[in-house]
Amino acid sequence: MFKILRFPFQFTAMKNIFLLFFLSITFSTLAQTEATTVKKAPEVKEGIGPFAQLIIRGVTLIDGTGAPPVGPVDIVVRQNRIIRIETVGYPGVAIKPERRPRLEEGGKELDCSGMYLMPGFIDMHGHIGGSQAPIAEYVFKLWMAHGITTIREPSAGNGLDWTLEERDKSAKNLITAPRIKAYTVFGMGSKEPIATPEQARQWVNENFRKGADGIKFFGAPPAVMDAALRENKRLGLRSACHHTQVYVARWNVLNSAKAGLTSMEHWYGLPEALFTNKTVQDYRLDYNYQNEQHRFGDAGKLWKQAAPPFSEKWNAVMDTLLKLDFTIDPTFNIYEASRDLHRARRAEWHEEYTLPSLWEFYQPSKVSHGSYWHSWGTEEEVMWKENYRLWMTFINEYKNRGGRVTTGTDSGFIFQLYGFAFIRELELLREAGFHPLEVIRSATLFGAQALGMEKDLGSVEAGKLADFVIVEENPLQNLQVLYGTGAIHLTDDNRVVRVGGVKYTIKDGIIYDAKKLLADVKTMVAAEKARTGFVIKQPGVGESVIGNR
Repeated sequence: MFKILRFPFQFTAMKNIFLLFFLSITFSTLAQTEATTVKKAPEVKEGIGPFAQLIIRGVTLIDGTGAPPVGPVDIVVRQNRIIRIETVGYPGVAIKPERRPRLEEGGKELDCSGMYLMPGFIDMHGHIGGSQAPIAEYVFKLWMAHGITTIREPSAGNGLDWTLEERDKSAKNLITAPRIKAYTVFGMGSKEPIATPEQARQWVNENFRKGADGIKFFGAPPAVMDAALRENKRLGLRSACHHTQVYVARWNVLNSAKAGLTSMEHWYGLPEALFTNKTVQDYRLDYNYQNEQHRFGDAGKLWKQAAPPFSEKWNAVMDTLLKLDFTIDPTFNIYEASRDLHRARRAEWHEEYTLPSLWEFYQPSKVSHGSYWHSWGTEEEVMWKENYRLWMTFINEYKNRGGRVTTGTDSGFIFQLYGFAFIRELELLREAGFHPLEVIRSATLFGAQALGMEKDLGSVEAGKLADFVIVEENPLQNLQVLYGTGAIHLTDDNRVVRVGGVKYTIKDGIIYDAKKLLADVKTMVAAEKARTGFVIKQPGVGESVIGNR
């Protein structure tokens, strides 16, 4: 007997939050969505350290500030802090022992000669699973295996209490997980709709008292948004916003930035701020926001409706955002299937690292968020390619003029897998025009600045926390060496091999074998496939099924 797997939208806590906001259902109903089915990470010691003294020997340092690589370098760590960075020689020349920091009794030496070391990566848009990926350990290990040592959870979609508990365990290194910054969805837990500025301020203060690190907005009536953003900033918390179409005609990115928003997510609300001959998007006349083919199909036409690059309006909006020290977190990767569905769904890592439940969630569906492949073809992809060109032009120029652009993923939707999607985001920043050193800075220092953590994280400097990514290949020459599956390389003797993959992820001075973490994920996925009899099938050529149990 066979059973078709289906994972309805209503079983995903975070997606429930989206749906409730989009349909303007009362916040008393929203409060009920905080229950979660996501299994918490086990309290198991998997890394080694921290150490009274750790010396990482012989690396080429890419420090995250935009400075060029330097090496060979020895880095000295005491417990979880960097205390010394020493350039110890020259490339290709034997290092004189007397130039190197001395290993103390009981200290740990990590020989990384010839390898490349960067600051730990920061994913600014990292949802911790949901019913489509209901195992926190699975998500955390995919992130850590790709060098991600800090994430911003933009919704606390498994419930705030759940997220704060995992955040605190990670901070104490009781679980194998990145640092977590918990941003609650605006209105979560409210017993009534937030309809006035005073109610907004009250909720923001209550969120602060509960211990959240910030707020994720999707939009609200202008007076409510203004009050909430200003109160949140007054309290010293940070914020992010996905400007949904249901609110953006009244409140776009400029409004949010002026009211104190820290970062915009994706790109919604920015083209609308660039309109010159309209005030609303040119929606198809049978448009229905709950039809996601309509939503994402029309979104692919939006940048062409905005002011053209380098025009007066385009420059004026950019200049305003720059003056406000505004952060843009584009999450290019999460929409890439819109311009090339085949590439996204045929990514090689799906076979061994994508859970059956996650694969099923990706499939065309009228109820699963982001599964908008109802009839997606050449015309939609061509429109989205042009959308990307215009979008990337704005983002690259924003960076060129001194704006802060960060790296976020929004994985778990639209064929984008945790960890792997982060590396794809780096590649897409490179496509947009960023120098590889600028890409790494966006993935590290700029993320730390946006989180208000730059005194501790984001660059390799004495006094900062010991969060590092170490890889055997040069990531500046080929960012693909950061993928867990590595990069294809043809040897001098004509053999095809894989090179790269993060070798070590170091968080708080604790050394993790990144390849072992990835192997753990592979084992989890294999076990789930064996348990359910699941076999990946491509859409329309046979259904993915669970066999007899």
